[in-house]
Amino acid sequence: MGLLGAGRLGRTFSERIIEALLFLSAATSIIVTILIFYFLVRECLPAFLEIGVFQLLIGQKWHAAGNIFGMAPLIVNSLLVTVLALFINISIGLPLAIYLAELAGPRERSVLKPAIELLAGVPSIVYGLLGILILVSYLQDHFDMLSGRSMLAGSILLGIMFIPPITTICEDALRAVPKEFKEGSLALGATSWQTIRYVILPAAASGVTAAILLNVGRIVGETMAVLLVMGNIARIPNPFFDVFEQGATFPSVIAGEMGEVARGSLHYHALFAVGFVLLVMVTFLSLMADLVRARIQRKFGGY
Repeated sequence: MGLLGAGRLGRTFSERIIEALLFLSAATSIIVTILIFYFLVRECLPAFLEIGVFQLLIGQKWHAAGNIFGMAPLIVNSLLVTVLALFINISIGLPLAIYLAELAGPRERSVLKPAIELLAGVPSIVYGLLGILILVSYLQDHFDMLSGRSMLAGSILLGIMFIPPITTICEDALRAVPKEFKEGSLALGATSWQTIRYVILPAAASGVTAAILLNVGRIVGETMAVLLVMGNIARIPNPFFDVFEQGATFPSVIAGEMGEVARGSLHYHALFAVGFVLLVMVTFLSLMADLVRARIQRKFGGY
């Protein structure tokens, strides 16, 4: 009994240590998030106070040399790039996930799956260099552009870069649908495509939606590839949907200008304001992803 009691006591002590470590990890992540928000607010507050909240957010010109800081060009450019990149991303990634999960045989999966995982491991700077060498040159030569660096180049590059994440997450969501759903649909006489469209996709809608919203955050937050192929010029295109114009997004402006800015200057604080707005946007997207996913799960019983 003494040995048995000592063994139980040892296991209980070990479990308590593990629980304490897990709690510490969770608490640390929360504390780090709070500290990030605090530091950004502290550094961007002088810009909001001196320039004004509305002028900083909806001002139509970003000209650092003249101490003119308006984020409207960054917002418009980021929205254009994100929408077009997400369209490319979904148009390729979702069908590829459906093919891998439902239609591909073992041989096709053994080739496609490692290739997709390999693409996911390529650094963004490599995508940016390939974009300069191939994509920018192609657009300049075939679309009669003064420079191939444009929001179109950034959108195409981002759309291709994030195909692996959306494909992987969507495939996992599709595979998580119980086989009984598929077998029951086929037994009732539905074709494979009807089963995929009307049974499997609605059941996996929560996972697919989460993958899409997660990729929105990744596209909005990408830096180096966008910085290399978009030209990093903060201006509103005319017309505003002209993706052949050069542009700049929130991360590219920070990366392109922070290295040469004087610490404590208005420009310095304005760049932190850009980072704060970007963080708020990504946080909002994450909250929306959770809400949408929960609603779809209640409606379709997602998996």
